[in-house]
Amino acid sequence: MNIVEYPSKENWPELLARPALSNEGLYDSVSKVLEQVRNEGDSALRRLELQFDKVELQSFQVSEEAFTEAEGLLSEKLKSSIRTAAANIRKFHESQLPALKKIETTPGVFCWQKAIPIQKVGLYIPGGSAPLFSTVLMLAIPAVTAGCPEIILCTPPDREGKANPAILFAARTAGVSRIFTIGGSQAIAAMAYGTESVPKVSKIFGPGNSYVTAAKQLVSIRDVAIDMPAGPSEVAVIADEGADASFIAADLLSQAEHGPDSQVLLFTTSADIISRVQDEVLRQTALLPRQQIAVKALDNSRLILLHDMEEVMAMVNAYAPEHLIIQTADAPTLAGKVLNAGSVFIGEWSPESAGDYASGTNHTLPTSGYAMAYSGVNIDSFLRKTTFQQISREGLGILGPVIETMAAGESLDAHRNAVTIRLARK
Repeated sequence: MNIVEYPSKENWPELLARPALSNEGLYDSVSKVLEQVRNEGDSALRRLELQFDKVELQSFQVSEEAFTEAEGLLSEKLKSSIRTAAANIRKFHESQLPALKKIETTPGVFCWQKAIPIQKVGLYIPGGSAPLFSTVLMLAIPAVTAGCPEIILCTPPDREGKANPAILFAARTAGVSRIFTIGGSQAIAAMAYGTESVPKVSKIFGPGNSYVTAAKQLVSIRDVAIDMPAGPSEVAVIADEGADASFIAADLLSQAEHGPDSQVLLFTTSADIISRVQDEVLRQTALLPRQQIAVKALDNSRLILLHDMEEVMAMVNAYAPEHLIIQTADAPTLAGKVLNAGSVFIGEWSPESAGDYASGTNHTLPTSGYAMAYSGVNIDSFLRKTTFQQISREGLGILGPVIETMAAGESLDAHRNAVTIRLARK
């Protein structure tokens, strides 16, 4: 881990830079996959699944028997935990449902905004060494809560052509049962363009590797909407001299184990806490099953010593972390000064893992500094807002001259005439 003491502001951009990813040939490779699926549909999917996931599939959709089998493979403890997390996530997202408000802006001029669910959404859930069944809950529950009538989910198959059982159980718990065993960029292509088996959707959600991310970026140019730009996972921790070093180390490592390109940062005003955290990271890393991944991620990490908490907050807001944990005596006060972060965890008893799994907030969050402009996934992600207006004859009589004057000022005579012709009607 790299220790940086009292950096000058001119050096902040370099210190806060994310790990550079090699994208050489990536977009060309993904573009070829997209074109194959667009042109050949299911036949391309079968060929690509054999090539990338090493499995020969005749059918992609998960059967009812597979759901039943999956439930029997999971422990009651895990199933109970998934149900509890689902209940909390549902409760939090239900609270976000917008209320319909009709406003009279001028006498006789009524305006309102209606939230309409996106009609067709696609969810992508990675498999591999860390099948993210928690992400099923984070995406499917708000989609169902928002009222999206058609929700499909794609996830990679194993060598037997089966989806991960925890992913299937989480999907059923969330209320989604139309699942396809398709992985990687070919899954994104299937949802973006549609095939004989997979319906085309209007918006795609979900994390993935660099190929999935590139596929989402490419299809979003002209074919389909996506949730947000995505990159490797990251966490920033703010700590003071009284913070628990073992807690901080555990929080840093919880993100470092995601992947070698993850990034973890500590911001503090205490040299002592840096020393203690460094020792704890070394001790805890040695105990991790995924320590090789974590060690590589720690090469991208920094422990940054600053003069005061005002400087800490300025640097954190400049970084705009995906996750921000505040372990200080005045954590609630500092939380009020956060401007740019995907999700904030306040106090020593609020580990980032809580938001990843079961507190109720969503863990699909903006990375790579996009927290300056993007929100994490929420109910609004699955809704379109359409505005309505209804104007009475009397209302247009009041507002009409204003419209005529503004239209004339822009030299748009047809706009003006659309009002003038009505005002002249007896």
